[in-house]
Amino acid sequence: MLIIRRIVDRRRSYTALFLKGEKPHIFPTDDVQHARILQIYKQDRRYEDVCNDFTDFRIGDDSAPPKDST
Repeated sequence: MLIIRRIVDRRRSYTALFLKGEKPHIFPTDDVQHARILQIYKQDRRYEDVCNDFTDFRIGDDSAPPKDST
């Protein structure tokens, strides 16, 4: 599971990405950049060149044929 957090100190704001067993990735971002990161990782729709549940599993694609349960 990916955890995304906003960190703000007196001078800068940051976005922190946490994955179990990995070193945290913390980098400076403004509010717009942080919102875009959340928009992409929340997988609310398809994004070009981003592999997520929508592209891998065709979630929300009404034209996708039903999977065979056998």
